[in-house]
Amino acid sequence: MSRIRSFAPTWVCLLMLFTGLAQQTEAFSVEKQTLLDSTQIVALSFEEYLGYVKKYHPLMKQANLRLTQGEAKLLKARGGFDPKIAVDYDRKKFKGTEYYDILNATFKIPTWYGLDFKAKFEENTGKYLDPSLTVPEGGLYSAGVSISLAQGLLINERMAALKKGRFFLQQSKADRDLLLNNLVFDASIAYFKWLEAANELKIYENFSENTRTRLAAVKRSVEEGDIAAIDSIEARISLRNRNLNLEAAKLKIKKASLKASNYLWINDIPLILEENVRPRQPSVKVLETVLTIRQMDDERDVVAEHPKIKSLDAKIEGLKVSRNLKRNKLLPKVDLEYNFLSADADRLASFSAANYKAYVNVSVPIFLRKERGDVKLADFKLQDAKFARRAKQLSLKNKIDAVYAEISSLDTQGGLIKNLIDDYATMVNAEERKFFMGESSVFLINSREQKLLNAQLKENVLLIKRLNATAELFKAIGR
Repeated sequence: MSRIRSFAPTWVCLLMLFTGLAQQTEAFSVEKQTLLDSTQIVALSFEEYLGYVKKYHPLMKQANLRLTQGEAKLLKARGGFDPKIAVDYDRKKFKGTEYYDILNATFKIPTWYGLDFKAKFEENTGKYLDPSLTVPEGGLYSAGVSISLAQGLLINERMAALKKGRFFLQQSKADRDLLLNNLVFDASIAYFKWLEAANELKIYENFSENTRTRLAAVKRSVEEGDIAAIDSIEARISLRNRNLNLEAAKLKIKKASLKASNYLWINDIPLILEENVRPRQPSVKVLETVLTIRQMDDERDVVAEHPKIKSLDAKIEGLKVSRNLKRNKLLPKVDLEYNFLSADADRLASFSAANYKAYVNVSVPIFLRKERGDVKLADFKLQDAKFARRAKQLSLKNKIDAVYAEISSLDTQGGLIKNLIDDYATMVNAEERKFFMGESSVFLINSREQKLLNAQLKENVLLIKRLNATAELFKAIGR
């Protein structure tokens, strides 16, 4: 990152694109910032590229929103245990007669196991007041508790909401990590595609230059009468084919650089990679360090720590809470409330068991069909989530094993292709010497050179496959 900052003044500029719509008078502008505006070729390393992605990409902010949503949902669930103050005031007066004037003020403290503490003040007057609402002249104070003995004792709506809120926060963290994991993977693949195109362009540039030099040498030999004129045509055809391939490579690197630019931002301004910026091939060690990949001690622990598995685990725990709540609905509903009464709240001793107000409510559905149906549905959802976790766990394990096998094979193929390139290069050099000794032809040189070209292109493909495999391992491990 420090190297990019050192030459930042040479590339910071804004590009404004204005596009007019055919049937609208408004115009919109897209601000783009170019990365490195200089004629000198500048290398952008994988570490620097990924540093920009991690620090500035909008998806990083979007991922943090997932966590913020989880925290907000947990805060909302905790609100179910907030103390509450409620005041009810009802009055009726008609033709000078006060029918009733009723005031109820309640302070309630919800607790964990279906137990609520309440304090209440009542002051009721009126000519036609219900006798049951009659209170002393200064009002009536009460203090007591309400509790659910069966349904709602061990678990209730607010307890379930808080538990699920905690699991949802865990799930949000895992989902955020998964989103960032995918972002880093996608950005890495885009960089490697750009690197593949850059390497391919360099290969074609080298072969085009070699073919151009050979054509010049062949023309001199033709002018001197050492070889037939047909050989110059053969050499010219080869050069034109190389130039055609070179032009296609230029288009390929342009498209690849634009795709890589999709992941480069600074302060909400998208960056554009200039044509003079080239990717730098990272070593395997550097790549594994940047992607925080290390040797696994226990594959099962690695899979269990994957963000997707953690997300499913949190989801399963939340579904268990929902199922427990549904099962609790099968119990009868038994609500009790007991309040001590006193007309003088200043004296605590005035609250006694001799003055009280009690309430009991018992209810239970006869068939419980709705409740039993809800329990079955909750069981099905839980089983579905467990099946999904098992399938994902197996998929990740097999993916890790497959990537390790691919990496091992690609390393072997890389060594073989290097030896093959050396042999092809030796054959091309030998064929060129034979040609200028009059013992070969341009056709044979082109044939040998084409095999060398194909081998170098294949080496480039194998290199990118090796880098992609490392990125795949990063994604499968979920670091």
